[in-house]
Amino acid sequence: MTRTSVATTSCRGRPMTRFSLRRATRLATLLACACPAVAQAQVPAPEPPDKAKDLAFAHAQVLDAPEVPDAIKVQPGEKVLLRARASGVQIYVCGTGTDGKPEWTLKAPDAELLDEQGAVIGHHSAGPSWKHRDGSAVNGKATAHVDAPDRDSIPWLLIAATSHSGKGVLASVTSVQRINTHGGQPPAPSGCTSSGTGRKVREARVPYRADYYFYAPGAR
Repeated sequence: MTRTSVATTSCRGRPMTRFSLRRATRLATLLACACPAVAQAQVPAPEPPDKAKDLAFAHAQVLDAPEVPDAIKVQPGEKVLLRARASGVQIYVCGTGTDGKPEWTLKAPDAELLDEQGAVIGHHSAGPSWKHRDGSAVNGKATAHVDAPDRDSIPWLLIAATSHSGKGVLASVTSVQRINTHGGQPPAPSGCTSSGTGRKVREARVPYRADYYFYAPGAR
């Protein structure tokens, strides 16, 4: 019987002497251990992280509804659509109260709406209204409130949507909660002055921060 032989090449590319098939097989096994390049090529590369799953998990955490007092809870069936952190000011104007004494009256909020990474995604202004960078907007009216845990901060609110504009994330919002407020209370009454029949109008811009939760039916 004719013995089959093969030709092979060393790791450095130099021709090798012909060997029998059995010896060539043994040599191939030794080469797999002796040649780092060959051994390394057989190790599969690690799979890249699944960014889509990571983002979905993070988004699910953001959409969890907060624990709030019963007075400002939303209706059953409404789910969190978006959470935004507001950073800006509450604008007050000095006027005259029903008792004839000077008092500060809220004119409007003026705040940027931020996402979890601190990027600006919208604006909060008079109305009250909220406008998202996608062009959608919602206006609302406060229907309930509770005092903030910090007496120097503005109240927590439940707000019912009254109108919408544009197409986007805020177009289907039915309720808004303002919670976790910091600051924003009007200045002391002594800072608001008036005299005789005239009134010296003064405006105060008081810094504040808050979390706004936007709800829609079956949003999640």
